[in-house]
Amino acid sequence: TLVDGNGKETEFEIVDSLVTENNEYFALIPVETAENVDSDDGELVILKVVEENGEEFLEPIEDEALFNEIGEIFVF
Repeated sequence: TLVDGNGKETEFEIVDSLVTENNEYFALIPVETAENVDSDDGELVILKVVEENGEEFLEPIEDEALFNEIGEIFVF
């Protein structure tokens, strides 16, 4: 479950992960989309794993070029 900037909680399912030499990334889809996998309107969310004070967090990829590069890998 992830909480957005407005405090709205959404449950996601991890569909794939990727580890590069510098970072780890997760491809997620909302559970309600995962339940209707035949639908092409699903939203794929790609987040980067960051570590801060010994805890792991997920955050959006800010660099557009990096986002596009990682996104291309997750396209399936």
